[in-house]
Amino acid sequence: MFGGVNFDAVELFAADIPALQKFFDDNPDYFIAVTGAAPRSNEGFEEFHDQVPADMSFTKKWLLGFYDEADNMIGMASVVSDLIAKNVWHVGLFVIATSLHGRGTARIIYDALEQWMCVSGATWIRLGVVDGNARAERFWEKCGYRDVRKRHGVEMGAKINSLRVMVKSLGAESLDRYLAQVVRDRPE
Repeated sequence: MFGGVNFDAVELFAADIPALQKFFDDNPDYFIAVTGAAPRSNEGFEEFHDQVPADMSFTKKWLLGFYDEADNMIGMASVVSDLIAKNVWHVGLFVIATSLHGRGTARIIYDALEQWMCVSGATWIRLGVVDGNARAERFWEKCGYRDVRKRHGVEMGAKINSLRVMVKSLGAESLDRYLAQVVRDRPE
């Protein structure tokens, strides 16, 4: 139990793709907001096999599932360690079941995820949030993330989005130090 919510976080493997697909199908709001359509029939497979761009160094990519006491997937996250620079971790995707929105569950699960990243070596966490996805923008701002730049013209399904690249320090490191390490995230 963490923060009053019982859940287990487990690494997902190929055998878990059907459960991930069911989770996406049962919780289409994220996909509708950012791609303009419900998840594709192979969304779980694609997420599982998604690769870090070849020009970006990293140590490991995790696909995690969050399960409740009844063994139902209630959330998922894609996390990459040491992306671009040592101790810079990246949250590629973080989706919590729609039925749990507004209850504080996403924050409790995220806080546990952040704690795990911190003890695993993260000094900084970065992510991209679709500009205009108000629920997600508010969530990440409340979690302490700060804008560093915008990326425009990002194709996501049927939509072309702008992304807010956001960063959070897990210590006393300055934003200038982060930007010295991760040139890609410097403001344009």
